[in-house]
Amino acid sequence: MGRTNSQQASEPLTHFVKEYIAYVHETYPTEAASDGVHVHDDLLEDFSRDAIEARARELGGWARRLEGIAISGLTPDEVRDRRMLGDCIRSRLFAVEEIRDWERNPLVYADLLATSVAQQVLFDYADPTERARRIGSKLRQTGRLLGEARENVTDAPGLFVKIAIESFEGVIRFIEKDLPRAFRDLDDLHVLGDLADASTEAVKSVGEYVEHLRETVAPNSKASFRLGQERFEQKLRLDEGINIPAHQLLSIAQRELEATQEEFLRVAATVDSDPMDAWRQVKSRHPSADELVAVVREQVQALHTFLERKPIVTIPENAGLRIAPTPDFYRWTFASLWTPGPFETASIPAYYYITNVDPTWTSERQEEHLRDLSYAALWSISTHEVFPGHFLHFEHLRQVTSPLRKSGLFAPTSFIEGWAHYAEQMILDEGFERKNTDVRLGQLSEALVRLVRTIVGIRLHTEDLSVEQGVRIFREEAFLEEGSARQEAERGTFDPGYVLYALGKQMLLKLRSDTEEVQGDSFSLKRFHDTLLGHGALPFWMHRSMLVGDGGALLE
Repeated sequence: MGRTNSQQASEPLTHFVKEYIAYVHETYPTEAASDGVHVHDDLLEDFSRDAIEARARELGGWARRLEGIAISGLTPDEVRDRRMLGDCIRSRLFAVEEIRDWERNPLVYADLLATSVAQQVLFDYADPTERARRIGSKLRQTGRLLGEARENVTDAPGLFVKIAIESFEGVIRFIEKDLPRAFRDLDDLHVLGDLADASTEAVKSVGEYVEHLRETVAPNSKASFRLGQERFEQKLRLDEGINIPAHQLLSIAQRELEATQEEFLRVAATVDSDPMDAWRQVKSRHPSADELVAVVREQVQALHTFLERKPIVTIPENAGLRIAPTPDFYRWTFASLWTPGPFETASIPAYYYITNVDPTWTSERQEEHLRDLSYAALWSISTHEVFPGHFLHFEHLRQVTSPLRKSGLFAPTSFIEGWAHYAEQMILDEGFERKNTDVRLGQLSEALVRLVRTIVGIRLHTEDLSVEQGVRIFREEAFLEEGSARQEAERGTFDPGYVLYALGKQMLLKLRSDTEEVQGDSFSLKRFHDTLLGHGALPFWMHRSMLVGDGGALLE
């Protein structure tokens, strides 16, 4: 007698995970390369209307297939994995059908093209000849990709168009200047000739699309950048597992901002009777543009030495780090870390980029930029990006064995950025530069910026806050210079995830406190950090479930 449908064994979750990851890697080749999977390195994503509609149908199918896997047959860890995976699938579907950045933001195409090519240039996962061939293949698809962008993006917010134009112009400079430099030692003339032809073709396509944005899209840009409260909150639920109303998150951020400002002013008053004069003095102590990269290099070494001597987190063996000025196409960030994917089999160093002044800026704008890269601020930036921030975190991630928990496809911003932002404060609390008031002020100033990001970002997308009002808030509440304040406020329109830096830090601090309460005298900070990073890139509800059990609020 055959089994009924309800008696049939459901699909093993491990089989589903393997097939779904392979599907995402094939559909999103740039994300596959970021994961360290190079099967699709010769391809650019397909953003044709047919492909987008097919993607929505396929994601819906994956969601239904996952729902068919019965919870009753799963281990506790698999139950958690199933819930996280379901959120991630619905998050991708929500992005395609509701957020629709592919239709409203040309920066999507600039970032995709830049990241896709840059990954091939930066990381020596294959010999130069093979990588040059793959880059050539991608560049020849640029015209097709930007043709799809023309079809899709017809009414974009003006600010999105402005940032996209700047980024595409950076892509052109990268292709024209950095690409030939990267392959200058390649001696295969046929491959070099093909790469040069493909580069010329791609630059022409990008240039034409920039002109289209400037002449056709920009003058008719009427769309709003705002997600609206409902979509903003749903994005947080699906992307991050955060089911907290926006107004409550805003209240938490405001409370933390006031406490951090109070501490900032208290520490500043030990330098000068006027706290703002004290901060101006600290910001005036900064490296020159010529010194910036060397100073950052020295800081990274000092941070590494401290972690070797202070047992607060394990430093895994790694392939090292290269420190350099930010490439043109990524200059909307102050600093960034580019790391080989967690599935990478070759031993490849990571890149830590710091954004130097633009030579075309006025001397006043250059000085303003450098004041926001004071020695004090740079310590926190280097901590965030390298030790014990992102670089150390990603080296731990390489050691995770579960494909689901290892892959960057599912990594929540709140944990990735929350860990790095938490590290800025944690390392000082543990004694790094204990008597250096400037360094503490730098850390507090970075905390102020992240808290204001949360406030401005939430209000930009759920209220009627304008970018100009956001600029003023960054200046008055985080004490930023005009140019940096504008850069931060503008970023909030196209990167709503930047609200999660401070929220992630607060969730981590609460998790640490709750774990310490549960473990009592047996609590070890090093074991807590190593266990947390060893879990993989998971949402905080999942970390909490494994460390302190189910229940308890993510934030209060």
